[in-house]
Parts: sequence; C-alpha cells; structure tokens
Amino acid sequence: MAVKIRLQRRGRKKKPFYHIVVADSRAPRDGRFIEKIGLYNPMTNPATVELDGDKALDWLIKGAQPTDTARSILRYKGVLYKKHLLKGVNKGAFSQEEADKMFDQWIQEKELKISEKVLESKKKTEKIRANIFGAIKSVSKKPVEAADEEVPMMAKGATEPTAEVAATEVEKVADVADEKVEAAKDAVAASETVEVVKEKAESAAEVVEEVTAAAEETSEVAEEKVEAVEKASEEVVAAAEKPAEAIVEAAEEKAKTVEKVSEEVAAAGEEPAEAIVEAAEEKAEKVEVAKEAVEEVTATAEVPAETVAEKVEEDVVDAATEKGEEAESKSKEEKK
Repeated sequence: MAVKIRLQRRGRKKKPFYHIVVADSRAPRDGRFIEKIGLYNPMTNPATVELDGDKALDWLIKGAQPTDTARSILRYKGVLYKKHLLKGVNKGAFSQEEADKMFDQWIQEKELKISEKVLESKKKTEKIRANIFGAIKSVSKKPVEAADEEVPMMAKGATEPTAEVAATEVEKVADVADEKVEAAKDAVAASETVEVVKEKAESAAEVVEEVTAAAEETSEVAEEKVEAVEKASEEVVAAAEKPAEAIVEAAEEKAKTVEKVSEEVAAAGEEPAEAIVEAAEEKAEKVEVAKEAVEEVTATAEVPAETVAEKVEEDVVDAATEKGEEAESKSKEEKK
C-alpha cells in the first residue's frame, strides 16, 4: 500500500482551505484518510499553516511520499530540514545537540521573515487605504509587537497565535481595501467615460458650427453669382437692343432708297415701274420679317445682335442692287 501526504479540500466556493492528511494513494482526494496532521489556508497573506512537525517527520521516515504542494509546506515548516539533520546525526557528522541548535536557529530566522512579511503586508494595506480614503487611524500595533516579543518562544516550539491574529486582521483589511479599490476603479472609469462623451459632444458641436459657416458662405457666393448673371443678362439685352434699332433704321433707309429708284424708273416707263414697285413691296415684307427676327433675337439673346444686323443689311442691299440692275436693263431695252 502506497501512503501519500497530501491535501484534502474543505471550505465553500472560492473560499477553500485544506486539511493536510496521510492517506492511501488509492483513496479519493476528499475520501478516507489515515491521519490528519495539519491545516493549510492559502487565502490569507501570508498563508496560514498549522502542522504537527513530529507526526509529519515520523511518516516521512516510515516512507510516506508527499505531493508537490505538501512537500512545499513541509519545506516551509522545516520538516524536510529536520529530516536532513537527522540523517547527519545518524551518519555521525554532528551530535543531536548541535542538530537541535541548528534547527532552532533556522526556526528563528524563518519566524523573523514571516513577521517581516506580515508587517510589510500591513503597511501596503494601510497605504492603499490612505490613497483611497485619506488619513485614517492605523490598526493597533499591539498584536504585532507581541508577535515580535514571542519570536524566541515560538522558536522553541510555541504556537503562533499572535501572528495568526495579525494575519487575520490584515486579511480583513485587505478584503475591505480590495472592495474599495474596485469601487474607486469603477468610479474612475465612469468619470472617464463621461469626459469622453463630453469631448465627443464638443467636437460634434464644433463640426456643426463649421458646417453652418460653410453653408452661409456658400449661400452668399451663390447670391453673388446670381446677381452677376442677372447683371450680365441685362447688359447682353441692352447691347442687343442697340444694334437691332440700328438695323431697323438701316432697313428703313434702304427701303426709302428702293422707293426713290422705283419712282425714277417709273418716270422712264410704266410697266417696269410696276415690276419694281412689286419687288420693292416684297423687299419691304422681307424687311418686316427681318425686324421680327431681330425682335426675337433681342428677346432670347441667344444669337449676337451684330451678326443678325449685318446679315439683314446684306440681304437688303443685295436685293435693292438686283432690282435696280433689272429695272435699268429693262428700261434700256424699251428705249431701243
């Protein structure tokens, strides 16, 4: 039968503590055991260990094999060191008295380290509480001082009630401090979130103001463009009206010239005069058509007025020239 020194879990959810037991390796973890030799609570700072060193050493000598965690606990409490010293005594390296002195010195140094760790943990806890709540009353130092005074007695095999009390007090303070730290972190996170939201709102307001200013500038530019277009259209219409009036006047003058020519030809002969009069009337109709065209151009302002005037003038001159030549040729033939 293989015998193990191992831990047996106890406690509630997320708050475990362990019994240090000697049990058959085939038994369940939390099942039957041969003997209980100690207690281990890892939830305190430092961890609480209560161990019957003599029984543990006896089982080790008998051949019981500790698990990894149990071996660490035995090393922490000096059981493995004591077993090593006993081997030296059996081999004759030193006497039992020297071995006891060496073990007592080791225990004193170990207990001193433990007490220093307890004080350091307490200082850290008080510092955290001071950062969160400001200056507060410190925990009574009497238990710690008593623990310092009883270190030599503990080295001789005395129990550790003072250190345990101090550790319990430190644990309670640490739990409260942890809760307050978490609450402070939540408050800080909430304040940071509020600040971020404010910054986003301010940036959004700035963007809205910029967009509004840009829209106002755009509307002003558009109004200026509209005014410029209206002014340009008025100028175009005014420029188109002047040439149109000049064209009309030129057409009237050409019509009068045609009438004079026709009257002179009529003096030479009646028949050619009638033909010339008819041609002049046709040209007068064309002139009226040209006037209408000029008015349309003036209304729409799509075709330049100067181009229209030049074209109408050319048409009138060409027509008058042709009719004059025809009338002269006919009058010459009749005279012959």
